[in-house]
Amino acid sequence: MPNADETVLLGVLSLIFWTLTLMSLVKYALIVLKADDHGEGGTFALYSLLRQHVNFKGNMPVPLTRLASDVNLKFHSKKKSRKSWLQKFLENSQRAQTVLTFIVLIGTCMLIGDGALTPAISVLSAVQGIQSRSARITQENVVLLSAVILVLLFLVQRFGTSKVSFSFSPIMLVWFASISGIGVYNIVTYYPPVLKAVSPHYIYYYFAKNKKLGWEQLGAVILCITGAEAMFADMGHFNKSSIQVAFSTVVFPSLILAYSGQTAYLIKNPGAMSTAFYSSIPGPLFWPMFVIATLAAIVASQSLISASFSIIRQSIALGCFPRTTVKHTSDKYEGQVYCPEINYFLMLVCVLITVGFQGGPEIGRAFGVAVIWVMLLTTMLMTVIMVVIWEVNHALVAGFLVLYLAIEGMYMSSLMNKVTQGGWVPFAITAFFLTITLSWTYGRKKKSEYEERNTVNEEEFAGIVARSARVPGICFFCTDLMNGVPPIVRHYAEHTRCLRQLLLFVTFRTLPVRSVLPSERFLVVREPAGVYRCIVQYGYMDRHDIVGDDFVRSAIDTLKEVADSAEEAKMMDLAPADGVSYVLGRTVLNMDKTHHWFKRIVINELYRFLQKNFRSNVSTLKIDHAKTLQVGMTYEISDKSSS
Repeated sequence: MPNADETVLLGVLSLIFWTLTLMSLVKYALIVLKADDHGEGGTFALYSLLRQHVNFKGNMPVPLTRLASDVNLKFHSKKKSRKSWLQKFLENSQRAQTVLTFIVLIGTCMLIGDGALTPAISVLSAVQGIQSRSARITQENVVLLSAVILVLLFLVQRFGTSKVSFSFSPIMLVWFASISGIGVYNIVTYYPPVLKAVSPHYIYYYFAKNKKLGWEQLGAVILCITGAEAMFADMGHFNKSSIQVAFSTVVFPSLILAYSGQTAYLIKNPGAMSTAFYSSIPGPLFWPMFVIATLAAIVASQSLISASFSIIRQSIALGCFPRTTVKHTSDKYEGQVYCPEINYFLMLVCVLITVGFQGGPEIGRAFGVAVIWVMLLTTMLMTVIMVVIWEVNHALVAGFLVLYLAIEGMYMSSLMNKVTQGGWVPFAITAFFLTITLSWTYGRKKKSEYEERNTVNEEEFAGIVARSARVPGICFFCTDLMNGVPPIVRHYAEHTRCLRQLLLFVTFRTLPVRSVLPSERFLVVREPAGVYRCIVQYGYMDRHDIVGDDFVRSAIDTLKEVADSAEEAKMMDLAPADGVSYVLGRTVLNMDKTHHWFKRIVINELYRFLQKNFRSNVSTLKIDHAKTLQVGMTYEISDKSSS
């Protein structure tokens, strides 16, 4: 730290106090937490809210078909009768919609990177304290112990948050009570007037004295608010009001007292700058605090790991990430999930970062970059929500935007100066996940375009039905198309030469809402040639479970509502007894040489690799595999479908 005299230390404490107050308390605890999507938080929850109010259209990276019935869903936010100027602009500007979507995707990928960096820096910071007790303990020993703890932390994730979180509350209460108690002790013992740093004029003195060097140190100050972004992303696991009360009455005061106590200690002991936390602990309390700090670091790591799982699940549900294994680990809390593939990826990255940087300051810089980017992108999204949904006075919105862009921009400018010194890590992780996301969504878009362009018309389908033998029972033909008959039906009929007596085209539709009630699940219409179309609706937190008789019976009950006669309704009732089958398509995209080489690589290499190595829609659906038939087909993407 530059010229660590009393004025400089009070200036740093003042920076910490006002950063915690404005960013963590005011912005996140009091404002951002109110922008939940029926209890769910995170970047995608903000995006979900916006998509419920703004009609996104065109070739978006994240496609979604809107229906007039969507606004009647219980968990769909009700639209305002009067559209704001910003809502009109967004609905009329495809470019603005694309920019907004990319902001969400980048923020989401950055938060996943945060999930790899938080465990590394949290555990390292706690474990490094043992070096102050013995000169024989080297940095290599600290790194090795940290790596072992991190591996164990990720290995226990498979037991679920509910299994490992029973001890979280006692640990954190002891942690905050301990740091606040030690803080008060240090304030009284070393420098009682330290709390005068709440006056922001000390910030001015700090920069006036240290100038550029003071600005460069902002990257270290930002670490005092890390975790605020996780507080919002993890909302699905807790109650909003309980988070606000806990942060305002326990977390915030404890942190202020802890940082004030360390500052008071450093004013009298400036030589202990590099080990301020452990050096300021009274001798008899060192080992108890070492154990508590390590346990608290594990809890802090858990919050970001759990948030990463929730984010991946929401991304899959909204169609912008390949399907991975998603296991529900709690019958009580729907939001508690576990993704094995993501868990082991984060473990690998986390250990590589820890060992690769040998616990150096580069990890802190990388962590700071990830956190400030997530916060900056959240500010942008919150500004749109304030205007479009909350209809806040424009002067207040402008004040919010200017204030937080100034604060976060100042911190970001300092951190971006350290990109080559570790700050590149979150960008590398973001680029990795963004490549997967954009390749997947582009492939899905080309698939959708092909199916819309090659649908089976009414006359051709009537001919297929007439030529096919009809066998008793009901067939659920799963398709992504919400209108028209998909081309794979032609392929299926040519090879089987038969169709079930009751043929139902089913589209599983995930809406940008938290949940869809069972009574809102099915939308059914009659199609020509004696077949029916059923749209099965889910929220992004709902389980896609169609095993057993409940799903079939619910579909039949909804079908009977469009039956023309009692005889037709009776036929529907009896059809399941004669057999139930599910037909799903397994398509492979092949882009020809008339396209640009880069697009061919994305479709023929990246998208195909993701299709082969991630889970298929069959494995994702909870479906009776004994009654399932998969039909394979290659979609030849010609230059007519280029975009």
